[in-house]
Amino acid sequence: MLDSLMSGHDGVSVGVIGAGVGGLGLALSLLRAGVDVQVFEQARASSDVGAGIQMSPNASRVLTGLGLGDELARTGVRPVAFHQRRWDDGRTLLRTPLGDAATEAFGSPYYHVHRADLLGMVARAVPTEHVHFAHRLVALDDRGDRVELTFENGTRAPFDVVVGADGIHSTVRGLVFGEQDPRFTGCAAYRGLVPVERLEHLDIEVATQIWMGPRGHFVHYFVREQRLLNFVAVVERDSWTRESWTDRGDVADALSAFEGWHPQLHEILGSVDETFIWALFDREPLPRWSSGRVTLLGDACHPMLPFMAQGAAQALEDGAALTGCLTQDTARPIPNRLALYEALRKPRASRIQALSQGNKTRFHLPDGPEQCARDEQMARGGTDFSFAATEWLYGHDAAAVPGTVVPGTVGTLDSPVC
Repeated sequence: MLDSLMSGHDGVSVGVIGAGVGGLGLALSLLRAGVDVQVFEQARASSDVGAGIQMSPNASRVLTGLGLGDELARTGVRPVAFHQRRWDDGRTLLRTPLGDAATEAFGSPYYHVHRADLLGMVARAVPTEHVHFAHRLVALDDRGDRVELTFENGTRAPFDVVVGADGIHSTVRGLVFGEQDPRFTGCAAYRGLVPVERLEHLDIEVATQIWMGPRGHFVHYFVREQRLLNFVAVVERDSWTRESWTDRGDVADALSAFEGWHPQLHEILGSVDETFIWALFDREPLPRWSSGRVTLLGDACHPMLPFMAQGAAQALEDGAALTGCLTQDTARPIPNRLALYEALRKPRASRIQALSQGNKTRFHLPDGPEQCARDEQMARGGTDFSFAATEWLYGHDAAAVPGTVVPGTVGTLDSPVC
């Protein structure tokens, strides 16, 4: 059994399963609030798998609140705009300013970062004695007054609260709510990183560029101080048998999938040393995230397509909100604090899940009447990435915990949060 855990805020101890961005972000948030937390990760070491990731203002606000704003500014790239374009001729469908305009509008910057850089900055901020690698969870016993965790290596540990931040294949979710396979969304994505010197002749703008076309779309932007161009090329597929970040893709297959698309995209694909392909999975929104003293966070409870660029951002929001709920009203029983967390977060995360799913259709329309109607709507600024449409998303402060729960085992908010 682990050594006796130190007493933190309200004497509450929290066990977090999963040392990804969401789990470590929660741990850092709790530690800064004076709550004892221990993180358990089944892998033997932290991984730098992944490529680019977008930190929109709602996410950079959380990271700044965790004391990581300066490091994020050093390692991240601030895009000047969202630039949504037509697949074949590159015509602009919608261009929304970011940069200083986004900071002024939403109170926090928009960044592009490498996932490994993001994970690294959060991990370095969490003292090593709070993170335990090579701990695969095998059992969870909620005894009413505490939750006991059992790991494959024989370690056992009791906590007042347990949080499953262990991804779309969450062990915690399976143990608490039963096993359920994620659903293949009909999309697969090629991804890769290209050294910028190979593409200098293209004079690519420092922007989030999204090219939309029949049965696919192509996103690219710069990371690592503009030294690398990250791309994600999404195609529709009828079936898939596995999900992985590390399946190698064939560049020739990617080029073939985007035959007829703008030459710039072929230049990007043709310049990569290697590409990876992964299938995109999600789940229907769960009826509930919490049971007793156990709750879920991030992809464990709301996995979503990346078509709103909000997966990691929502996990960070979860951590900020959960910290507030656990520490705001310490006289309230733990299950009620978790009920407040769920009431705050579930409507917002479910809305973003639905919008992400809807973008699969909107981004992939074949040329025709529906595509023309979409383009007209985009020209009027009435879509997901216009300022008017994103204020609710990017202006959100997840650390603010409004309202209270109605007394009882399940809470409801006094006022809506979305």
